[in-house]
Amino acid sequence: MKKLKILFVFFGLLFLTSCSSSNEEPIKTNKIVCSGGKAGIYPCNNYDLLLNIPLDTFGATDGSDCWGWTDETTNREYAIMGVKNGTVFVDITDTENPIYLGKLPTATVSSFWWDVKVYNNYAFIVSEATNHGMQVFDLTKLRNVTNPPATFTADKHFTDFGSAHNIIINENTGYAYPVGTSKSGTYKGGPLFINIQNPLNPVSEGGWGMDNYSHDAQVVTYTGPDSDYTGKEILIGSNENEVVIVDISDKANPATISKISYANVGYTHQGWFTENQQFFILGDELDEQNFGNNTRTIIFDFTDLDNPKQHFIYTGPTSAIDHNGYVNNNTFYLANYTAGVRFIDITNITSSSISEIGYFDTYPENNGANFNGVWNVYPFFKSGKIVVSDINRGLFVIKKQ
Repeated sequence: MKKLKILFVFFGLLFLTSCSSSNEEPIKTNKIVCSGGKAGIYPCNNYDLLLNIPLDTFGATDGSDCWGWTDETTNREYAIMGVKNGTVFVDITDTENPIYLGKLPTATVSSFWWDVKVYNNYAFIVSEATNHGMQVFDLTKLRNVTNPPATFTADKHFTDFGSAHNIIINENTGYAYPVGTSKSGTYKGGPLFINIQNPLNPVSEGGWGMDNYSHDAQVVTYTGPDSDYTGKEILIGSNENEVVIVDISDKANPATISKISYANVGYTHQGWFTENQQFFILGDELDEQNFGNNTRTIIFDFTDLDNPKQHFIYTGPTSAIDHNGYVNNNTFYLANYTAGVRFIDITNITSSSISEIGYFDTYPENNGANFNGVWNVYPFFKSGKIVVSDINRGLFVIKKQ
């Protein structure tokens, strides 16, 4: 009997311990692991959700562009996101304890379209809001926000132009290039040249307007395979119906190098170089709607800048529209609207072969060819955090498993 009694007490203790554990308050976490193809409500593959902050936290109804900033003094990481009525700043160093630091309101009126880039610890912000110009904001002020969220003011409001769709910065030269300005302006919506080496005293130095309106662009100090242009400042413009390559080293005398188009143009939207600057990966924003194809990515061979060639076409697994894409190492990060963010391995791009290796879909309703879901992705934090801006659901931070 003694042995039985001991066993009874032993199992009773186990039972009580189990009951006690099941009644404990679960540990709250922002992280949701991608398991079995889902992270909560979000379809996924190989990428976990670290954080989602909805738009109402920011007092906004629509999201647009995003970028990021690493404070090299403190090693803290910040997400920057455009919303309909301004630009918001979030400390995402610890995604379990994010800090919404505040908002820089629009310089004029609200708009769906915002873009931001960073240079020398300053954010440069443009919008299609009427007469918005360019706001310059000192990001080091984010170190000492005592009562967040704060309402910030710009450190400089540059008004040499009105609205702009996008802004590109070459950090190697200290020049900013607003694009998508007025088609009736001096440069017909082509890139403007603004010296921002002193961020608080931007200086206009002309522009290039010899072709169509530039919707987006990339500007690099060229280190690619075409030795004719080594060390030159080269602009690759996505110009509605074609891609243009321009030498803008001499701001007073920009020189068109070449241009190239492709079949079934919907809207030549945005593209990015591979890291060796041999291939250019382009997205067309309207071909899915106009022609009924799945997400189409056009890869060009820019080995010879004077004679660019189409290399091959990659077709994605859904009918969603592609928006912005960026390359970091051998991964192409594609903001794919309703299909979320797609992660594409480009290791074998020379052999005309790239393949999807993961995704995180912030818009689970559908993968249709419509303008919902992911606007932009920022994949350049050393920590591996990836910032995603969603039109409908706000700010996401995800990370590869």
